[in-house]
Amino acid sequence: MAWGKKKGGRKEPLFGLPAALADLRLTAADRIPGGGDDKPKKSAKSSGKRKSDDAGDEPPRERKAPAGRSGAKRRSKSRGGFSLGRLVYWGAVLSLWGVIAVVGVVIYVGAHLPPIQSLEIPKRPPTIQIVGVDGSMLAQRGEMAGANVALNDLSPYLPKAFIAIEDRRFYSHFGIDPVGILRALVTNVLHRGVSQGGSTLTQQLAKNLFLTQERTMQRKLQEAELAIWLERKHSKNEILELYLNRVYFGSGAYGVEAAAQKYFGKSAKNVTVAEAAMLAGLVKSPSRLAPNRNPEGAEARAQIVLTAMADANFITDAQAKASIGHPSYNVKPAGAGTVNYVADWIGEVLDDLVGQIDESIKVETTIDPKLQGVAEAAIIDELAAKSVKFNVSQGALVAMTPDGAVRAMVGGRNYSESQYNRAVTAKRQPGSSFKPFVYLTALEQGLTPDTMRQDAPIEVKGWRPENYTHEYFGAVTLTQALAMSLNTVAIRLGLEVGPKNVVRTAHRLGISSKLEPNASIALGTSEVSVVELVGAYAPFANGGFAVAPHVVTRIRTLSGKLLYMRQPEERNPVIDPRYVGMMNAMMRETLISGTAKKAEIPGWPAAGKTGTSQDYRDAWFIGYTANLVTGVWLGNDDNSPTKKATGGGLPVEVWSRFMKTAHEGVPVAALPSAPGGWGLSNLAQAASQVTAPAAVTPGPAAVNNGGYRPPPTRANARPEAAAGLDGWLMDRLFGGNR
Repeated sequence: MAWGKKKGGRKEPLFGLPAALADLRLTAADRIPGGGDDKPKKSAKSSGKRKSDDAGDEPPRERKAPAGRSGAKRRSKSRGGFSLGRLVYWGAVLSLWGVIAVVGVVIYVGAHLPPIQSLEIPKRPPTIQIVGVDGSMLAQRGEMAGANVALNDLSPYLPKAFIAIEDRRFYSHFGIDPVGILRALVTNVLHRGVSQGGSTLTQQLAKNLFLTQERTMQRKLQEAELAIWLERKHSKNEILELYLNRVYFGSGAYGVEAAAQKYFGKSAKNVTVAEAAMLAGLVKSPSRLAPNRNPEGAEARAQIVLTAMADANFITDAQAKASIGHPSYNVKPAGAGTVNYVADWIGEVLDDLVGQIDESIKVETTIDPKLQGVAEAAIIDELAAKSVKFNVSQGALVAMTPDGAVRAMVGGRNYSESQYNRAVTAKRQPGSSFKPFVYLTALEQGLTPDTMRQDAPIEVKGWRPENYTHEYFGAVTLTQALAMSLNTVAIRLGLEVGPKNVVRTAHRLGISSKLEPNASIALGTSEVSVVELVGAYAPFANGGFAVAPHVVTRIRTLSGKLLYMRQPEERNPVIDPRYVGMMNAMMRETLISGTAKKAEIPGWPAAGKTGTSQDYRDAWFIGYTANLVTGVWLGNDDNSPTKKATGGGLPVEVWSRFMKTAHEGVPVAALPSAPGGWGLSNLAQAASQVTAPAAVTPGPAAVNNGGYRPPPTRANARPEAAAGLDGWLMDRLFGGNR
């Protein structure tokens, strides 16, 4: 590397340049105007000095920094002054932006609220009180809200208990309590969790009236704005009264009056110190602390409230100590569980009866609470004892008067586990319990109970139905065929009178479901509900008049205004009285010597029909007296087969248990009979003409043409005595349940 010479003896590096270029240098004239030193020239002296330096080709000298402690102090002072000023400046800027942000949030939250001027205290959601025929409460739908009680009418301990535990500064804040919020914040920090809330009673009321229960910052801000609005619009006492009449106390109870009635069986006007403390303690966690679910927790919380009341000087220490452990709560039951099936059914028909409900109402029903309890126990107890043995998991029962007033309804064995109503909504094959419509059609076409028909194998387009016992008894009367539920006779009758006519008869009597007019209709292969089948049997019990199953008699508002009253129905005859008497005589024999021999009510004439669907999937018994018509169904929701549960077994046992209790103390009444009478004497006369047949093994001709080939004579067969149906033939005909 070459080095060039410079004036003053200084050598500059040439970096390999030729000697001719070594002296090339820039002068002031070569500089671009304005492209030089950008620093302003403070004085001519300094400018001249710089020029002198440039002219002399001397490098600029560095300015020496002030030395010593005084210089360091000046630098420190300069930096300190700058930081303090900046701190004040940025603090002011941030404060301004904070205020703008708060105002923006308030505006945003307010924009998502309804206009404040249009806000009104919402009405209570309507409740539906359902009462029995005796006026007792059965069930309730909607919120259980007691009547509004004025603050001055309440027990004086109630408002004091709530103020003591929920908002000690209620009468001194403006809707939001900054002191309470700060106290709650400190407590939560010390406990490292949310152990205390800062919401005032006014904020809680705003949330309950206008907002949801979601835990979001937006909801809390809305709550605060609405609380301030409430404080401006209403007085403190008005806010406290609204709060006490709207707050939730668990178990469906809203307001202190409903809660006092629910838990103590008394009005909120009469609660004691201990009871007031328990109610005030519930609002923290109504579902968890409700006395009917957690009595120990409710009592422990009440003790905390009593202590708070003493600290606030609302009660004395002696009163607090005397009240601890003495809430004397008495949870009132809401009614039998299965009555909720009735309540659900009522809820479905209310819209048709009164339209949209905008105020609380009381629905008066035909349900007898005593019979409802008996029906529930009959279903539950019998299934508990025998459901495993017969593989039966569910049951339903409907009992109504002969004019269609439902006295009891059980839609399943456990409402809390399944709300599906098997008495109203479910439709199942009725099996042989549908046969009365076939036999009634035959009577209306000229046959009589002692008309003879063949019990023999039959084939219909490849379908070969059989009797339950796989035996055939030759010529039998219609009464005998119905009593022992012979399938082949029912099919022959159905084809003889016409399946369409059978369907018309069933619909005329009250069946509303769609029925298929085919040969199998005689065996009940079209599905129906329990309530409609029971209603279709009612004309047999009332002399031949159609009924509409019903449960509602009146609907009133809680103030007493009548909204609906059931009018008496016109008696529309659907069966000639002659045929009513014949059918009753035939179906009485089912209980006396037929498939329902276990079904008896001491002293009461009764009739009915058993039914078992294909593969034992459904077991039925519909039986009636002149007092009640009751139907029982047992089976499985998934339509799986039972273990040979028949209509003459479990259903008859449930029916008998219920009907015996239902008829206790009721004057005995006879079933309608035909003019001239049809009774057991007629049946005995018809039976005297029948000999006991042996089991039949049909030949090909008999199967194909539906005819009957006389059976071989059995050594032990003997004619039946004219005195009535007894002995061997009784055992053969009616020994099996069907």
